[in-house]
Amino acid sequence: MKKIGPFLSITKTLHSYVYETRIRNLTQQIILYLHEGDRVLDVGCGYGILGERIMKHPFCPPHVEVLGLEKIKREGTLIAVKSYDGDKIPYPNKSFDIVILADVLHHESNPHLLTDECTRVAKRSLIIKDHKIDGIFAQQRISLLDWVANEPHGIPCLYRYNTLREWRDFYKRHRLTVKDELCSMVLYPPMINFFFGGRLQYFAVLSPGATS
Repeated sequence: MKKIGPFLSITKTLHSYVYETRIRNLTQQIILYLHEGDRVLDVGCGYGILGERIMKHPFCPPHVEVLGLEKIKREGTLIAVKSYDGDKIPYPNKSFDIVILADVLHHESNPHLLTDECTRVAKRSLIIKDHKIDGIFAQQRISLLDWVANEPHGIPCLYRYNTLREWRDFYKRHRLTVKDELCSMVLYPPMINFFFGGRLQYFAVLSPGATS
């Protein structure tokens, strides 16, 4: 069995607490953009915790269905999850009203390919939650946050994050129109949010262009 050092053990415990706060705040933000009967795809959903929280939230519109997509489907998922090859999303064009990419794109070796696929299957909106380089030692702070969150789970980090200008250039390349945008977010408990939240966190609701 792989031994986890004392520092990683402590950070793993802290991460569980911080993660719970993040999920709660992110859920509250996403449901603002949902409509009754929406069909939602959470890409890179893990165990489907976000999707489950969305559907169980007291203010979630009625009859919202969240499905998950993962490259490797895990045991014990909380929502229905389909696996895919990391290339083509196994759904027809405009299969979902909303597609969610929550802290996924900065882990992708080819984020443009994944974004094209998400845009293809999104009927109304693409929701992106990710990081943003902004402020003193922003790259270092986000990298530390990324490592702490993912190292205990064996998830590789590329440590590649966008500035606000790079995000907007990214959208132009994919013919995505910004409908709403948060350039600062309160996601974590106060002290953690001071160092790792705020302007390092980014949220956008985008309207996809026409697909062929």
